[in-house]
Amino acid sequence: MKHRRFGRTGRETSEIGYGMWGMAGWAGSDDEESLRSLQRAVDLGCNFFDTAWAYGSGHSERLLGELVRANPGKTLYTATKVPPKNFKWPSRRGYPLDEVFPPDYIERRVHESLEHAGIDRFDLVQFHVWEDDWVDDDRWARKMDDLKRQGLFDAVGISINRWEPWNGIRAVRSGRVDAVQVIYNIFDQNPEDELFPACAEQDVAVIARVPFDEGTLTGTLTKDSAWPEGDWRNTYFVPENLIPSVERAERLKAILPEGMTLPEMALRFILNDARVSTVIPGMRKLRHVEANMACSDAGPLPGALHESLRLRRWDRLPNAWSQ
Repeated sequence: MKHRRFGRTGRETSEIGYGMWGMAGWAGSDDEESLRSLQRAVDLGCNFFDTAWAYGSGHSERLLGELVRANPGKTLYTATKVPPKNFKWPSRRGYPLDEVFPPDYIERRVHESLEHAGIDRFDLVQFHVWEDDWVDDDRWARKMDDLKRQGLFDAVGISINRWEPWNGIRAVRSGRVDAVQVIYNIFDQNPEDELFPACAEQDVAVIARVPFDEGTLTGTLTKDSAWPEGDWRNTYFVPENLIPSVERAERLKAILPEGMTLPEMALRFILNDARVSTVIPGMRKLRHVEANMACSDAGPLPGALHESLRLRRWDRLPNAWSQ
């Protein structure tokens, strides 16, 4: 496993990290299987784990705490997220700070997350939604500074709304955040336009999420895919999204080099950008952990293949179903 510098924190994190949403928020999750998969990732060199209060109202955070306690001699970097008070994903223009992240609420949720995990501090605490207008109301920043001084976490981050990479640039340039989490994959390349340069200028770490486009870049979805009742994917993969997503993924298979899988190509495409600090695929099964971790040793894609994939960029705008 190769490592990359995590922005101005100076820490060295595994370039393949671990996204833990699916362990609590998706149908078919099993705690024993999840813990085996998490441990296997640690054994293969993964040291960055991203969870959130909202992933099962602390369930995923509890799993992360178990993992930390099971590996007392290893340095594991823990990241979580404060949910919006109004429980609206994504945030919308005009939401005031008091409706989403009032200072007292931030503090309460941070303490709850620590209790869920059973640890004394996190390495990174992120806001689970973001509006750049909140830069003008620095109460959130002052509260985070206070909580950092208390030793509850070391770094502050934001998680940018789907398909809105512009909606975080002011926060990056304000100097008040240490990390940005953003959707970045073969289809969603627009963070390269303005966000990544801003992060590079300010030495802000980049966490690339949704590397498989919520599943289409695994190559396993079809136009008839459906999930159990209550699974989030049923509301995201409405026909107007599922059908074109599957069609675009199918076309990618035609340019796959021999012996390479579509998920491997998707992860290695992201690793081609040195401004990405870590990428966090969701993994619940051992075989997925082993395959994804191996992408680090395989390295970035050959230049010609990477350039051909840059032509597959798909600029999308938020919709009612895109959440």
